[in-house]
Amino acid sequence: MIRGILRIHPLLAILLVGLGSDAPRGGAPHDGSKGRTAGTMPPLAQRVDVPGIENHFRLGPELYSGAQPEGRQGFESLKRLGVKTILSVDGARPDVEQARRLGLRYVHLPVGYDGITQEQVVRLVKTAQKLPGPLFVHCHHGKHRGPTAAALCVMATEGWDRGHARAWLEQAGTDPKYKGLYATVDQFVTPSPQELEQVGREDLPEHAEVPGLVEAMVRIDECWDRLTAAQKSGFHSPPGQPELDPVHESTLLAEHFREAARHKETKERGAEFARLMTAADRDAAHLEVVIQGVLATPSASNKQEADASLIRIQRRCAECHTRFRDQQSGR
Repeated sequence: MIRGILRIHPLLAILLVGLGSDAPRGGAPHDGSKGRTAGTMPPLAQRVDVPGIENHFRLGPELYSGAQPEGRQGFESLKRLGVKTILSVDGARPDVEQARRLGLRYVHLPVGYDGITQEQVVRLVKTAQKLPGPLFVHCHHGKHRGPTAAALCVMATEGWDRGHARAWLEQAGTDPKYKGLYATVDQFVTPSPQELEQVGREDLPEHAEVPGLVEAMVRIDECWDRLTAAQKSGFHSPPGQPELDPVHESTLLAEHFREAARHKETKERGAEFARLMTAADRDAAHLEVVIQGVLATPSASNKQEADASLIRIQRRCAECHTRFRDQQSGR
């Protein structure tokens, strides 16, 4: 981020970064293995400090990547940057209304942590090459799925090679344990004109229907973010966020795990997956009781128990992710 006594306006920074870029958006298809000639490959993405969007980067003249826009401020930042199309690869329902109000088009193409199917790859590239730009690509935090999708788009439109795209994933903070995401970049070949032609407008929806279990995971992730924010304030409401009630959030977390454990898709994934979801529900219910104890009797021992309870849930989630989410599935 550009900070300090001498502060460059974000829009000026963008103009400065863009000088010298000569690759047209939506140019000839590229196979992802042959970048520009030696010495002409563009630098890695440039971080751009804008209000309402975390992990925000500019990858090229017409492409940005970042976290989910936060409220009106985030969408207005995109508008000021000149963005015309927003591409979400997150499971959460996009805020289409905010986007429409500012004349921005949303495209919702959810992807998983285990890699991106070829069908979605073609749709992502079609969005990058054919819809009005600049394009902003995001997931929830802007670290894993979003940067991977952005990498495919920039390989298809700016001529980045696979090595450059992998370096971008590392720059964005994409965790190497998500082997499927890195494999998606390593194996990328720009779709043919025939493949792109088969993608119609109905294949690029503003809001895609996602499985119920995915929606449950999104809600769990959102609760987790709020609880970890409360943890930094001793499990009290963080400064400036009086509406964040840590006891209520822990109650919601337990409910989300409970509903997920009952879900038909959970049962279809097998007994071990269901066991982990049920155990996470139990751990979250215990966390609720412990946080109530912290607020009733603010002692060091109670705070330590709350921290330990949160760690147990985190480990439970990590175990589940390792066994059921992080490994590349068949494509």
